[in-house]
Amino acid sequence: MAVLPGHEVLKMSAVLGLLDSTIQIQPAGVDLTVGEIYRFRGCGFLGFSNEARVLPEVEKLEFDHGKLFLERGAYRVRYNEVVRVPSDCVAISLPRSSLMRMGATVISALWDPGYEGRGEGLLIVENPHGIVLEKDARVVQLIFIKLASKPLSEYRGVYMHEGLEPT
Repeated sequence: MAVLPGHEVLKMSAVLGLLDSTIQIQPAGVDLTVGEIYRFRGCGFLGFSNEARVLPEVEKLEFDHGKLFLERGAYRVRYNEVVRVPSDCVAISLPRSSLMRMGATVISALWDPGYEGRGEGLLIVENPHGIVLEKDARVVQLIFIKLASKPLSEYRGVYMHEGLEPT
């Protein structure tokens, strides 16, 4: 297993729609940027089977002159970039240190081999004074890890192609 440098990820077309590759390509990954932010408006439910899942209602928040004040709480963030995880890799997103130094972080699940879409993360603001995010701010670094061997299957779950416009 090995972490792929950002320039290798770019060559594989694993992250599409970069706003500025000279800024977003990092030594060990690629920065993802804020596309949309949502506030939770209801309760969710998760059971054992995939059918036992109810996602909470959310409300899309609007940027004011390209900026958005977020008070303490939890938010869903959708990234601008389209991610295509190669069949021989997994991806993991980690918060940028500047975000953490402001009192916020982003949590994400594992990005499975074969996943394609504009993914989401859980943005948690702990700073009691809140934070201000600019539209397109770089909030996470996505790292790609080569698998030791080929998986038996690729991702085909309900989040496949999430955030992509219908063709």
